[in-house]
Amino acid sequence: MEKRKLEKLGIETSLLGFGCMRFPTLPDGKIDEAEAERMLDKAIASGVNYIDTAYPYHNGESEPLVGKVLKKYDRSSFFLATKLPLWAVNSVDDAKRIFEEQLQRLQTDYIDFYLLHAVNKEKWDAMKELGVVEYCAKLKEEGKIRYYGFSFHDDYEVFDEILHYRDWDFCQIQYNYMDTQEQAGDKGYALAESLGVPLVIMEPIKGGSLANFSEDINDRFHKMDPDRSVASYALRWVGSHLNVKVILSGMSTMDQVEDNLKTFQDFSPLSEAEEKEIESIVTELRSRVQNGCTGCRYCMPCPAGVNIPGNFKVWNNYHMYRTYDHVKWSWEKELKEEEKAKNCIKCGKCETLCPQKLSIRDNLVQVQKDLDERIFK
Repeated sequence: MEKRKLEKLGIETSLLGFGCMRFPTLPDGKIDEAEAERMLDKAIASGVNYIDTAYPYHNGESEPLVGKVLKKYDRSSFFLATKLPLWAVNSVDDAKRIFEEQLQRLQTDYIDFYLLHAVNKEKWDAMKELGVVEYCAKLKEEGKIRYYGFSFHDDYEVFDEILHYRDWDFCQIQYNYMDTQEQAGDKGYALAESLGVPLVIMEPIKGGSLANFSEDINDRFHKMDPDRSVASYALRWVGSHLNVKVILSGMSTMDQVEDNLKTFQDFSPLSEAEEKEIESIVTELRSRVQNGCTGCRYCMPCPAGVNIPGNFKVWNNYHMYRTYDHVKWSWEKELKEEEKAKNCIKCGKCETLCPQKLSIRDNLVQVQKDLDERIFK
Protein backbone atom coordinates (compact mmCIF):
# COMPACT_ATOMS: atom_id res chain seq x y z
CA MET A 1 0.00 0.00 0.00
CA GLU A 2 1.36 3.41 -0.98
CA LYS A 3 2.06 5.48 2.14
CA ARG A 4 2.70 9.20 2.55
CA LYS A 5 4.62 10.88 5.34
CA LEU A 6 3.00 13.88 7.02
CA GLU A 7 6.27 15.40 8.19
CA LYS A 8 4.49 18.15 10.06
CA LEU A 9 2.61 15.61 12.18
CA GLY A 10 5.28 12.92 12.38
CA ILE A 11 2.98 10.19 11.04
CA GLU A 12 2.47 8.13 7.90
CA THR A 13 -0.92 7.47 6.31
CA SER A 14 -2.07 5.24 3.49
CA LEU A 15 -2.51 7.33 0.36
CA LEU A 16 -5.91 5.66 -0.12
CA GLY A 17 -8.45 6.62 2.52
CA PHE A 18 -11.75 4.78 2.94
CA GLY A 19 -14.61 7.27 2.71
CA CYS A 20 -17.60 5.94 4.64
CA MET A 21 -20.35 7.97 2.98
CA ARG A 22 -21.33 5.57 0.19
CA PHE A 23 -21.60 2.16 1.84
CA PRO A 24 -23.77 -0.43 0.08
CA THR A 25 -27.40 -0.25 1.20
CA LEU A 26 -30.36 -2.58 1.57
CA PRO A 27 -33.72 -2.03 -0.20
CA ASP A 28 -34.98 -0.04 2.82
CA GLY A 29 -32.05 2.39 2.52
CA LYS A 30 -30.21 1.13 5.60
CA ILE A 31 -26.53 0.25 5.37
CA ASP A 32 -25.82 -3.34 4.36
CA GLU A 33 -23.71 -3.77 7.47
CA ALA A 34 -22.34 -7.21 6.68
CA GLU A 35 -21.08 -6.16 3.26
CA ALA A 36 -19.80 -2.80 4.51
CA GLU A 37 -17.82 -4.58 7.22
CA ARG A 38 -16.42 -7.02 4.68
CA MET A 39 -15.27 -4.09 2.52
CA LEU A 40 -13.66 -2.27 5.43
CA ASP A 41 -11.93 -5.44 6.58
CA LYS A 42 -10.57 -6.03 3.08
CA ALA A 43 -9.23 -2.48 2.83
CA ILE A 44 -7.64 -2.55 6.28
CA ALA A 45 -6.05 -5.97 5.65
CA SER A 46 -4.56 -4.51 2.49
CA GLY A 47 -2.93 -1.57 4.25
CA VAL A 48 -5.55 1.20 4.33
CA ASN A 49 -5.15 2.97 7.68
CA TYR A 50 -7.20 6.18 7.18
CA ILE A 51 -10.95 5.77 7.77
CA ASP A 52 -13.12 8.83 7.15
CA THR A 53 -16.70 9.28 8.32
CA ALA A 54 -18.95 12.15 9.42
CA TYR A 55 -21.92 12.86 11.66
CA PRO A 56 -24.60 12.98 8.90
CA TYR A 57 -23.39 10.21 6.58
CA HIS A 58 -26.05 7.57 5.86
CA ASN A 59 -28.57 9.52 7.98
CA GLY A 60 -26.33 9.20 11.03
CA GLU A 61 -25.69 5.45 10.60
CA SER A 62 -22.11 5.68 9.31
CA GLU A 63 -20.36 6.65 12.56
CA PRO A 64 -21.95 3.87 14.65
CA LEU A 65 -21.13 1.22 12.05
CA VAL A 66 -17.55 2.44 11.69
CA GLY A 67 -17.17 2.42 15.46
CA LYS A 68 -18.46 -1.14 15.68
CA VAL A 69 -16.19 -2.45 12.91
CA LEU A 70 -13.06 -0.66 14.11
CA LYS A 71 -13.55 -1.83 17.70
CA LYS A 72 -11.98 -5.17 16.79
CA TYR A 73 -8.73 -3.50 15.68
CA ASP A 74 -5.84 -2.14 17.75
CA ARG A 75 -6.72 1.56 18.18
CA SER A 76 -3.18 2.62 17.31
CA SER A 77 -3.25 0.75 13.99
CA PHE A 78 -5.52 3.20 12.14
CA PHE A 79 -6.37 6.88 11.84
CA LEU A 80 -10.02 7.79 12.38
CA ALA A 81 -11.43 10.97 10.86
CA THR A 82 -14.81 12.55 11.50
CA LYS A 83 -16.33 16.01 11.31
CA LEU A 84 -18.29 18.56 13.30
CA PRO A 85 -21.58 19.35 11.45
CA LEU A 86 -21.46 23.15 11.52
CA TRP A 87 -25.06 23.52 10.30
CA ALA A 88 -26.21 21.91 13.57
CA VAL A 89 -24.03 24.11 15.80
CA ASN A 90 -25.46 27.29 17.30
CA SER A 91 -23.29 27.42 20.40
CA VAL A 92 -20.17 25.91 21.96
CA ASP A 93 -22.53 23.75 24.02
CA ASP A 94 -23.90 22.27 20.78
CA ALA A 95 -20.37 21.52 19.59
CA LYS A 96 -19.51 19.89 22.90
CA ARG A 97 -22.66 17.77 22.94
CA ILE A 98 -22.18 16.58 19.36
CA PHE A 99 -18.50 15.77 19.94
CA GLU A 100 -19.32 13.66 22.99
CA GLU A 101 -22.01 11.88 20.97
CA GLN A 102 -19.47 11.17 18.24
CA LEU A 103 -17.05 9.62 20.72
CA GLN A 104 -19.85 7.33 21.90
CA ARG A 105 -20.94 6.43 18.37
CA LEU A 106 -17.37 5.66 17.36
CA GLN A 107 -16.61 3.80 20.61
CA THR A 108 -13.34 5.67 21.11
CA ASP A 109 -11.69 8.05 23.58
CA TYR A 110 -10.22 10.31 20.91
CA ILE A 111 -10.46 11.25 17.23
CA ASP A 112 -7.29 11.30 15.15
CA PHE A 113 -8.39 13.78 12.44
CA TYR A 114 -11.22 16.13 13.43
CA LEU A 115 -12.62 18.55 10.88
CA LEU A 116 -14.94 21.52 10.79
CA HIS A 117 -17.32 20.11 8.18
CA ALA A 118 -18.05 21.83 4.83
CA VAL A 119 -16.67 25.24 5.73
CA ASN A 120 -17.71 28.24 3.67
CA LYS A 121 -17.52 31.97 4.43
CA GLU A 122 -20.86 32.12 6.24
CA LYS A 123 -20.17 29.11 8.45
CA TRP A 124 -16.59 30.16 9.10
CA ASP A 125 -17.61 33.61 10.34
CA ALA A 126 -20.33 32.08 12.49
CA MET A 127 -18.02 29.49 14.08
CA LYS A 128 -15.41 32.16 14.88
CA GLU A 129 -18.02 34.38 16.50
CA LEU A 130 -19.47 31.51 18.55
CA GLY A 131 -16.04 30.44 19.76
CA VAL A 132 -16.33 27.00 18.15
CA VAL A 133 -13.04 27.34 16.25
CA GLU A 134 -11.21 27.87 19.53
CA TYR A 135 -13.24 25.17 21.30
CA CYS A 136 -11.98 22.58 18.83
CA ALA A 137 -8.43 23.83 19.35
CA LYS A 138 -8.99 23.20 23.06
CA LEU A 139 -10.08 19.63 22.30
CA LYS A 140 -6.67 19.13 20.73
CA GLU A 141 -4.91 20.56 23.78
CA GLU A 142 -6.85 18.08 25.93
CA GLY A 143 -5.84 15.16 23.70
CA LYS A 144 -9.42 14.41 22.64
CA ILE A 145 -8.44 15.07 19.06
CA ARG A 146 -4.96 14.55 17.65
CA TYR A 147 -5.06 16.69 14.52
CA TYR A 148 -7.32 19.63 13.76
CA GLY A 149 -8.45 20.71 10.31
CA PHE A 150 -11.42 21.59 8.13
CA SER A 151 -13.10 20.47 4.92
CA PHE A 152 -13.71 23.28 2.47
CA HIS A 153 -16.46 24.30 0.02
CA ASP A 154 -16.13 27.89 -1.17
CA ASP A 155 -13.96 30.13 -3.35
CA TYR A 156 -10.18 30.45 -3.24
CA GLU A 157 -10.29 33.84 -1.50
CA VAL A 158 -12.15 32.31 1.45
CA PHE A 159 -9.71 29.39 1.50
CA ASP A 160 -6.81 31.85 1.66
CA GLU A 161 -8.40 33.64 4.61
CA ILE A 162 -9.08 30.45 6.58
CA LEU A 163 -5.74 28.82 5.87
CA HIS A 164 -3.90 31.88 7.19
CA TYR A 165 -6.09 32.16 10.31
CA ARG A 166 -4.21 29.59 12.40
CA ASP A 167 -1.61 26.86 12.15
CA TRP A 168 -3.78 24.03 10.83
CA ASP A 169 -2.60 20.44 11.12
CA PHE A 170 -4.20 19.57 7.76
CA CYS A 171 -7.13 20.48 5.56
CA GLN A 172 -9.43 18.70 3.13
CA ILE A 173 -10.34 20.05 -0.30
CA GLN A 174 -12.13 18.92 -3.43
CA TYR A 175 -9.55 18.32 -6.17
CA ASN A 176 -9.56 16.42 -9.46
CA TYR A 177 -8.44 16.93 -13.04
CA MET A 178 -11.77 18.48 -14.09
CA ASP A 179 -12.06 20.93 -11.18
CA THR A 180 -8.64 22.58 -11.06
CA GLN A 181 -10.23 26.04 -11.12
CA GLU A 182 -13.16 25.22 -8.81
CA GLN A 183 -13.23 26.04 -5.09
CA ALA A 184 -9.67 25.90 -3.71
CA GLY A 185 -8.38 24.33 -6.92
CA ASP A 186 -4.80 24.55 -8.17
CA LYS A 187 -4.23 27.84 -6.35
CA GLY A 188 -5.43 26.35 -3.08
CA TYR A 189 -3.20 23.31 -3.53
CA ALA A 190 -0.19 25.57 -4.09
CA LEU A 191 -1.05 27.73 -1.09
CA ALA A 192 -1.39 24.75 1.26
CA GLU A 193 1.89 23.35 -0.03
CA SER A 194 3.68 26.67 0.52
CA LEU A 195 2.39 26.87 4.09
CA GLY A 196 3.29 23.26 4.84
CA VAL A 197 -0.33 22.20 5.43
CA PRO A 198 -0.89 18.53 4.41
CA LEU A 199 -3.87 17.88 2.16
CA VAL A 200 -6.60 15.27 2.30
CA ILE A 201 -8.50 15.13 -1.00
CA MET A 202 -12.21 14.53 -1.45
CA GLU A 203 -14.07 14.05 -4.75
CA PRO A 204 -10.99 12.75 -6.62
CA ILE A 205 -13.38 10.97 -9.01
CA LYS A 206 -15.95 13.79 -8.84
CA GLY A 207 -18.65 11.67 -7.26
CA GLY A 208 -18.09 8.92 -9.81
CA SER A 209 -18.22 11.26 -12.83
CA LEU A 210 -14.61 10.48 -13.74
CA ALA A 211 -15.08 6.71 -13.58
CA ASN A 212 -17.13 6.31 -16.75
CA PHE A 213 -17.60 8.53 -19.80
CA SER A 214 -19.09 8.20 -23.25
CA GLU A 215 -17.55 5.35 -25.25
CA ASP A 216 -15.16 7.55 -27.23
CA ILE A 217 -13.58 9.00 -24.07
CA ASN A 218 -13.45 5.63 -22.30
CA ASP A 219 -11.60 4.23 -25.33
CA ARG A 220 -8.91 6.91 -25.01
CA PHE A 221 -8.23 5.82 -21.43
CA HIS A 222 -8.22 2.13 -22.31
CA LYS A 223 -5.75 2.72 -25.15
CA MET A 224 -3.23 4.01 -22.60
CA ASP A 225 -3.49 0.77 -20.63
CA PRO A 226 -6.32 -1.73 -21.12
CA ASP A 227 -5.67 -3.22 -17.67
CA ARG A 228 -6.34 0.02 -15.78
CA SER A 229 -9.83 1.29 -14.96
CA VAL A 230 -10.89 4.77 -16.05
CA ALA A 231 -11.28 5.73 -12.37
CA SER A 232 -7.67 4.79 -11.62
CA TYR A 233 -6.39 7.64 -13.79
CA ALA A 234 -8.32 10.19 -11.73
CA LEU A 235 -6.85 8.76 -8.53
CA ARG A 236 -3.33 8.67 -9.96
CA TRP A 237 -3.67 12.27 -11.19
CA VAL A 238 -4.43 13.41 -7.64
CA GLY A 239 -1.76 11.15 -6.14
CA SER A 240 0.88 12.61 -8.46
CA HIS A 241 0.75 15.76 -6.30
CA LEU A 242 3.24 15.25 -3.47
CA ASN A 243 1.47 17.36 -0.84
CA VAL A 244 -1.57 15.10 -1.18
CA LYS A 245 -1.29 12.76 1.79
CA VAL A 246 -4.68 10.99 1.68
CA ILE A 247 -7.09 10.48 -1.23
CA LEU A 248 -10.59 9.65 -0.04
CA SER A 249 -12.69 7.26 -2.06
CA GLY A 250 -16.29 6.59 -1.08
CA MET A 251 -16.55 2.93 -2.03
CA SER A 252 -19.94 1.28 -2.57
CA THR A 253 -18.98 -2.19 -3.77
CA MET A 254 -16.26 -4.75 -3.19
CA ASP A 255 -15.29 -4.36 -6.86
CA GLN A 256 -14.53 -0.68 -6.21
CA VAL A 257 -12.47 -1.61 -3.14
CA GLU A 258 -10.46 -4.12 -5.14
CA ASP A 259 -9.92 -1.75 -8.06
CA ASN A 260 -8.72 1.01 -5.72
CA LEU A 261 -6.42 -1.40 -3.90
CA LYS A 262 -4.94 -2.43 -7.25
CA THR A 263 -4.22 1.25 -7.98
CA PHE A 264 -2.60 2.03 -4.63
CA GLN A 265 -0.80 -1.21 -3.81
CA ASP A 266 1.40 -0.76 -6.86
CA PHE A 267 1.06 3.00 -7.14
CA SER A 268 2.75 4.91 -9.94
CA PRO A 269 2.40 8.64 -10.62
CA LEU A 270 1.19 9.62 -14.07
CA SER A 271 3.80 9.51 -16.81
CA GLU A 272 4.37 12.60 -18.94
CA ALA A 273 2.51 10.92 -21.81
CA GLU A 274 -0.46 10.11 -19.55
CA GLU A 275 -0.57 13.67 -18.22
CA LYS A 276 -0.67 15.05 -21.77
CA GLU A 277 -3.42 12.64 -22.80
CA ILE A 278 -5.54 13.55 -19.77
CA GLU A 279 -5.02 17.26 -20.53
CA SER A 280 -6.22 16.56 -24.07
CA ILE A 281 -9.25 14.66 -22.77
CA VAL A 282 -10.13 17.53 -20.43
CA THR A 283 -9.89 19.97 -23.35
CA GLU A 284 -12.18 17.73 -25.40
CA LEU A 285 -14.72 17.45 -22.57
CA ARG A 286 -14.76 21.19 -21.96
CA SER A 287 -15.20 21.90 -25.68
CA ARG A 288 -18.61 20.21 -25.41
CA VAL A 289 -19.96 22.88 -23.06
CA GLN A 290 -23.06 24.42 -24.64
CA ASN A 291 -22.78 27.97 -23.33
CA GLY A 292 -20.37 30.09 -21.33
CA CYS A 293 -22.43 30.45 -18.15
CA THR A 294 -20.01 31.20 -15.31
CA GLY A 295 -22.57 30.92 -12.51
CA CYS A 296 -22.13 34.61 -11.64
CA ARG A 297 -25.90 34.87 -10.90
CA TYR A 298 -26.29 38.40 -12.30
CA CYS A 299 -29.39 36.99 -14.01
CA MET A 300 -30.95 36.07 -10.69
CA PRO A 301 -33.51 36.18 -9.24
CA CYS A 302 -35.64 35.15 -12.18
CA PRO A 303 -39.19 36.63 -12.05
CA ALA A 304 -40.58 33.18 -12.93
CA GLY A 305 -38.48 31.38 -10.33
CA VAL A 306 -36.21 29.57 -12.81
CA ASN A 307 -32.78 28.67 -11.42
CA ILE A 308 -30.98 29.82 -14.56
CA PRO A 309 -27.36 28.98 -13.60
CA GLY A 310 -28.51 25.71 -12.03
CA ASN A 311 -30.16 24.63 -15.28
CA PHE A 312 -27.13 25.60 -17.33
CA LYS A 313 -24.76 23.73 -15.03
CA VAL A 314 -26.77 20.52 -15.45
CA TRP A 315 -27.07 21.07 -19.21
CA ASN A 316 -23.37 21.75 -19.73
CA ASN A 317 -22.35 18.76 -17.62
CA TYR A 318 -24.79 16.56 -19.54
CA HIS A 319 -23.22 17.48 -22.87
CA MET A 320 -19.70 17.36 -21.49
CA TYR A 321 -19.95 13.79 -20.17
CA ARG A 322 -22.65 12.60 -22.59
CA THR A 323 -24.34 10.24 -20.17
CA TYR A 324 -27.50 10.99 -18.20
CA ASP A 325 -26.12 9.26 -15.10
CA HIS A 326 -23.75 12.20 -14.62
CA VAL A 327 -26.61 14.64 -14.07
CA LYS A 328 -29.49 12.39 -12.99
CA TRP A 329 -29.37 13.41 -9.31
CA SER A 330 -29.05 17.13 -10.08
CA TRP A 331 -31.86 17.14 -12.64
CA GLU A 332 -34.28 14.94 -10.72
CA LYS A 333 -33.55 15.84 -7.09
CA GLU A 334 -31.57 19.05 -6.65
CA LEU A 335 -33.45 21.22 -9.15
CA LYS A 336 -37.02 21.69 -8.00
CA GLU A 337 -39.75 21.42 -10.63
CA GLU A 338 -40.53 25.11 -10.27
CA GLU A 339 -36.85 25.96 -10.90
CA LYS A 340 -36.57 24.07 -14.18
CA ALA A 341 -36.13 25.68 -17.59
CA LYS A 342 -39.69 24.85 -18.70
CA ASN A 343 -41.01 27.59 -16.40
CA CYS A 344 -39.28 30.40 -18.32
CA ILE A 345 -41.82 33.07 -19.35
CA LYS A 346 -39.39 34.62 -21.89
CA CYS A 347 -39.53 38.07 -20.32
CA GLY A 348 -35.89 38.70 -21.25
CA LYS A 349 -34.86 40.43 -18.03
CA CYS A 350 -32.02 37.93 -17.56
CA GLU A 351 -30.49 38.70 -20.95
CA THR A 352 -30.23 42.42 -20.17
CA LEU A 353 -28.17 41.55 -17.06
CA CYS A 354 -25.93 38.74 -18.38
CA PRO A 355 -22.26 39.82 -18.61
CA GLN A 356 -21.63 36.98 -21.09
CA LYS A 357 -24.47 38.16 -23.36
CA LEU A 358 -25.87 34.64 -23.51
CA SER A 359 -29.08 33.83 -25.41
CA ILE A 360 -30.62 32.66 -22.16
CA ARG A 361 -34.21 32.26 -23.34
CA ASP A 362 -33.27 30.13 -26.36
CA ASN A 363 -30.78 28.15 -24.28
CA LEU A 364 -33.39 27.36 -21.62
CA VAL A 365 -35.70 25.94 -24.30
CA GLN A 366 -32.86 23.67 -25.42
CA VAL A 367 -32.03 22.66 -21.83
CA GLN A 368 -35.53 21.34 -21.25
CA LYS A 369 -35.66 19.65 -24.66
CA ASP A 370 -32.30 17.87 -24.25
CA LEU A 371 -32.98 16.66 -20.72
CA ASP A 372 -36.50 15.55 -21.56
CA GLU A 373 -35.28 13.60 -24.61
CA ARG A 374 -31.98 12.49 -23.01
CA ILE A 375 -30.26 12.46 -26.35
CA PHE A 376 -27.22 10.50 -25.16
CA LYS A 377 -29.19 7.46 -24.02
